[in-house]
Formats: sequence, structure tokens, C-alpha cells
Amino acid sequence: MLFNSFEFFIFLPTVFLLYWFVFNQSIKLQNIFLLIVGYIFYGWWDWRFLFLIAFSTLFDFTIGIQLNKSTDVQKRKWLFISSCIVNIGLLGFFKYFNFFIDNFIFAFQSIGYQISPVTLKIILPVGISFYTFQSLSYTTDIYRNKMKPTNDLISFAAFISFFPQLVAGPIERAYHLLPQFYVKRFFDKELATIGMRQILWGLFKKIVIADTFSSYVDQIFAASDTLPGSTLALGAIYFSIQIYCDFSGYSSIAIGTAKLFGFELMQNFNFPYFSTNVSQFWKRWHISLTSWFRDYVYIPLGGNKGSLSKTIFNTLFVFTLSGFWHGANWTFIIWGLLNGLYLVPNLIFGYRKKTKENNEGAITLLSVINIKITFILITFTWIFFRSISVSQAAQYISNLFSTSLFTYPIQHGMAMTIPLISILFLVEWLRYREVTTFKPQNIPVFLRWTSYLIIVIACLAFFKQNQSFIYFQF
Repeated sequence: MLFNSFEFFIFLPTVFLLYWFVFNQSIKLQNIFLLIVGYIFYGWWDWRFLFLIAFSTLFDFTIGIQLNKSTDVQKRKWLFISSCIVNIGLLGFFKYFNFFIDNFIFAFQSIGYQISPVTLKIILPVGISFYTFQSLSYTTDIYRNKMKPTNDLISFAAFISFFPQLVAGPIERAYHLLPQFYVKRFFDKELATIGMRQILWGLFKKIVIADTFSSYVDQIFAASDTLPGSTLALGAIYFSIQIYCDFSGYSSIAIGTAKLFGFELMQNFNFPYFSTNVSQFWKRWHISLTSWFRDYVYIPLGGNKGSLSKTIFNTLFVFTLSGFWHGANWTFIIWGLLNGLYLVPNLIFGYRKKTKENNEGAITLLSVINIKITFILITFTWIFFRSISVSQAAQYISNLFSTSLFTYPIQHGMAMTIPLISILFLVEWLRYREVTTFKPQNIPVFLRWTSYLIIVIACLAFFKQNQSFIYFQF
């Protein structure tokens, strides 16, 4: 079920009312209800894959209990390995089987051997990358003795299938979200109000901005072999805006929706396009995933504690793996590797750009320049992310860096996109700087509700049914 669908606009208030007025007698009733609606929410897409999420839930629930019971080092090790094999095995089969088979066939054909294709038509379950990592972090933390397992299957199953963040994150850690299922939730009007604001802003980013930019991005990338470099630059910028508003929009809706039910989810975006260097960008973009790779891959590999060459290898490996997590395509792998390479100079020379990130004092000219440079570097990598193949990305970049880059771009909706970009960055900047007069409670009621009404009207005016979120494919 999509957040930006008629079904969800009926689903959410119905679930909200039942949750607070019918199933509010006990924690267990609320958790059972959340489990049921989570499965309804997920099964709306394809009910057959409910068996997959149910299996993963039961398996890791059992592994967690067995890990806690056992004191034998070897047995605990094999229990943990079995969790990794099953979780990553399921993810690998559904997400990467065709990728490996196709590349295997291509490798042999390139040296003269003909192999009959055996590629299967495997459907990628929505959200499998997200709930798999969430479940795997649970068994990993128990294995590391960082948390105790739960004996409450209902709470654990509700934690895995919690519908606001089930299919596209944030990727929650069990030690943060799971305990919230153990305690009685009481309706908090202030928390719910904040949540509604987040939902509204998230819908605006998705429906009004991301979906508007989507059509122009599709047009430019589809005709990239015939367009001038200036228009291709415009297309890359458009995609930078689209993917941010699409994904951060989803996260805002997810976090805001969770608040309506008395839950706090982790922050997933922290104004990444105001970063003054790439390292800072990756601390602010898809925080739940980057921190997951940091804690469960980068640090276990040794992090930055070894030699310089080892640190560089760990960094490039993790970023390449992160790219592969996003999809079974060499474009994602190159995208991840390129972002890792951006960090190598920092690792070699050991410098860190010191920027004042608090909300006091004026922004310096140098920080503005650094923000622009960082945006350009990140936008360049998005070309690989958006391209359907490496050859398309190479052709796009070749045409981009031509003399036509210095011509006036063909206007792909600039009369619409420029105002939307201005609104986005103005609001994001005010939120980033936490300007006192911008805080909702300090804005006159009439102006506040007028702005809410304008956003609602804009969302209705720009609404298109069945506009999926980009990260659903991951």
C-alpha cells in the first residue's frame, strides 16, 4: 500500500481510530492489532510474500532465544551464522539471482562458450532489503551480548512488520524500537500534532515536488543521446531533487505516522544537501542504512583502526556493498564505489573540513562554496544511480561534458521546477537553521492553518494515483 494513495487515506484514519478507541485496553491488544494491520498493509501489494516475512520473523525470533540460552561459544557462533545465511540467502535469491546468472553467462560467452540462459522471472518482494537488515541486526546484537532477546513473539512480529517503516525504512534497531512495544502507549496530542506536520510536509515533498520532477527526469534521461550538455546537467540536478524529496518524503511520512501511534522512529535525513563535504553528506543521508553498514560491516572489518591501506579498503568495500544493496545492477555498484572514492583524499591526507553546524552565527562564503561543490559531486554520482545501464551512464556523462554544456538548456518545465526548488530550499533552510520565527507554535494561527491548507490544496492538485516511491524497488 502506498502512502500517497486513496487506500492509505482511508486505511490510516481507520487504523488510528481503532487503535486508540477499540484496542486500547492493553498493550497486547494494541500489539496484536498493529501486527494484523502491518500484514494487511504489506499484503496489499502481494499477499503471497506474507509467508516470507512471517518465516523471517519466526526464524530470527527462535535464533534469538537459542543464542541467549546457549553458553557454548561454537554453538552460538553457528546459530549466528545460520541467521546470516538464511537472511542474506533469502535476500540474495530474490534480489540478485538473475544478476549473477546473467553476468555468469556473459563472462563465459565473452570467451567463446555458449551457455543456455536459466534466468528465472523472480519477483522482488517490496521492502525485503529493509526488514531483512532490521531482523538481522536483532540477532547480531544478541550474539554480541548488546541486548537480550524477547520472549514475546507478538511484540517481535509487530516490530518487524510495523507498517509505517516496513517497506522503506528507517531501518530500526531492535534495542531502540522493540522496547516501545512493551510499554503502554497513551495518546499524546503534541506528539500527534508534530506527526501530522511531518506527514503533510512529506506528502508535499513526494506528491508536489518529487512526482513533478519525475516526468522531466524521465524525459531527459530517455533522450540523453540527443540533448545538449546543459539540459543533461539540468536533468541530473532534477534527479537530485527528485530522489531526495521522494525518499525523505517517505521517511517524513513514516516517522510522522509512527508518532500518531505513540512511537518514535530514528531520524533518516538531516538536511543532507546542506553538507559541506561528502563525509558529512553520508552522515546525513539515509542515516539508518549508513549507520547500519558502519556498525555491522565497517567496524567489524576494523574500521579506521588499522593501516591506511586497510582503512581505505574498508571504506571502499562498504560503499561498494552499499551500492550493491541498492540494486542488482553495475550502475549501483559504480555509484557506491564512486562515493567511497570521494572519501579517499580525506583518509590519505587526514584533513576534515571544520564547519560550524550549529544555528548560531552567520554562514560563511566558504561554507556556501563547499555546499555547492558537495552538491555537484553528489549529483554527478546520481547519474549512475538513475541510469538503467553503465553504457547509458557513460553516454550521458560524455554528452554532459561537451561544449554544449555552456549553452542555454532546453526548458524542461523550468517555469514549474524553479519555484518548487525555491520553496523546498527555503523551507529546508529555515528548518535547518531553526529560525525562531519559523517554529510553528510562534506563527499566528491564521497563517499557520493557511499554510497547511495551501499544502493540502497543492497535494490534491498535483496528486497522481499509483506513483510509487523510488526506494520501493530496493
